[in-house]
Amino acid sequence: MGIINKLEKNARLDFDDGLKLYELDLFTLGHFANLRRVSMWGKKVYFNINRHINPTNICKDICKFCAFSANRKNPNSYKYTKEEVLQIAEDACKRGIKEVHIVSAHNKEHDLYWYIDIFKELKRRFPNLHIKAFTAAEVHFLSTLHNLSYEEVLDKMIEAGVDSMPGGGAEIFDEKIRAYICKGKVDSKNWLKIHELWHKSGRFSNATMLFGHVEERKERIEHMLRLRDVQDRTGGFNAFIPLVYQRDNNYLKVDKFLGSAEILKTIAVSRLILDNIPHIKAYWASATLSLAMVAQEFGADDLDGTIEKEAIQSAGGAKSAGGQALKDFLDIIVTSGFIPVERDSLYNELRVYEETDCGVCQ
Repeated sequence: MGIINKLEKNARLDFDDGLKLYELDLFTLGHFANLRRVSMWGKKVYFNINRHINPTNICKDICKFCAFSANRKNPNSYKYTKEEVLQIAEDACKRGIKEVHIVSAHNKEHDLYWYIDIFKELKRRFPNLHIKAFTAAEVHFLSTLHNLSYEEVLDKMIEAGVDSMPGGGAEIFDEKIRAYICKGKVDSKNWLKIHELWHKSGRFSNATMLFGHVEERKERIEHMLRLRDVQDRTGGFNAFIPLVYQRDNNYLKVDKFLGSAEILKTIAVSRLILDNIPHIKAYWASATLSLAMVAQEFGADDLDGTIEKEAIQSAGGAKSAGGQALKDFLDIIVTSGFIPVERDSLYNELRVYEETDCGVCQ
């Protein structure tokens, strides 16, 4: 069966099909990805009102692509106190955030129990605040630091009030590439194991893929298929997030950077390959808000959130440090012909906006 016939019949796609998808012209590929997206979510574009907090940029690991770590080309090291993290969260809660997203560098001075205290206090002060925290790479780091099993670390997170896990640290699953770009970080097998254990505890997470560096299309497809296998078993991934590699202030030597067409193709391919992961997020902080909106017609249905302050992508050159104003989010979604939907962290719809709510028609 040819690739077009498979797409028309909504047949499950394999590795060879993934390569054939990339060979399609951009608009044919986008057409089929958009059909899949519309069949699932119509014209809705999801976002949430959230705050990112990165408590430290002092990291033991040496990832060549990372501009955030103070051990790379970033000379401005910092380390928040518990009180500073709590104050940032408290200030953001007064502005109406519904999720705090806490991920950080691998700093042994910020050990598991340092974070556990913060999570417990956040839940005490703000019982309805959704805590999304710890990438699988952080879980692995803390497991090694404390000589605890993954299960023990995850259990302590749940007991402290962590509601879901972000998808960071996946990078690209091919181990030869990992050895080059992020040697020492959790390997792909254990990244997947940690998320599968988290799902088996009844919790949900996201999954990412860093692309546009030294990987090729085949590694991207392999990455997606391994995520799909886990999702077949657990159903625990809410969203897949293809992260565009940021080129500035790092030691990864990349001569040729992806253009918008290849980025859109990768988002479209992910929508068609990942038939069992509900949402595809075009993360505006790494792709720019304008391209993330275009991606909503190429299979994506989510933009992430307002963020307020973003440190990781912006350290690599992205224009995302100040977050995004809610009005700007609403206006660009509506003027692009979509329906803005504020969601919670688990994709329950909180508010479906009308044009008159957004101000663009007033």
